[in-house]
Amino acid sequence: MAHSSVAQKPLVQVDIPAMQAGEEPSDFTFWRTGSGAPAEWLVVSDPTAAHQVAIAQTSTDTTDYRFPMAIYKPVSARDVDVSVRFKPVAGKIDQAGGIVVRLTNPDDYYIVRANALEDNVRFYRVVNGRREQIEGVDTKVAKGQWHTLALRAEGTHFTVSFDGKELFSADDKTFAAEGKVALWTKADSVTYFDDFTVEGK
Repeated sequence: MAHSSVAQKPLVQVDIPAMQAGEEPSDFTFWRTGSGAPAEWLVVSDPTAAHQVAIAQTSTDTTDYRFPMAIYKPVSARDVDVSVRFKPVAGKIDQAGGIVVRLTNPDDYYIVRANALEDNVRFYRVVNGRREQIEGVDTKVAKGQWHTLALRAEGTHFTVSFDGKELFSADDKTFAAEGKVALWTKADSVTYFDDFTVEGK
């Protein structure tokens, strides 16, 4: 169904199908919260992805407080609808994938993430590099399967959906300015991402 608001900004579908397997994903830059080795973001072949390629974080560094991010450079926004398909592939410490919004530096942003080892979806704010949970629910997150995670940010109100179902909403006033949107993983999570869309408000 089309949006009725004439103020709605165009939907940005990140052009993953145009990317080349074995190379870094184009139009992204790479940051990390915490410590440990740098992340390894690559485009990988995957016959189960929508267009047979996906963006992957492939580093298996086991540093626990380590949060690799792939920041999508073309978009900076405050109020957004962000959606991504992700597949937890491997990880002994964590098997997680997430969406970051209002990112201004590696230590300040909002993050929603799903974890296949913990079977939950959590929404956090990261302030000066410290992660603080705002809301979350327990739900099955199957390893080796594609899931859809979505986050809507509207002013101080945030809505989280998982596999097409709204899970919860929350309110927070920590970050009010516009910022970047990013893909996110934790510790040694090897996670694939596909169908990454950003829609401004």
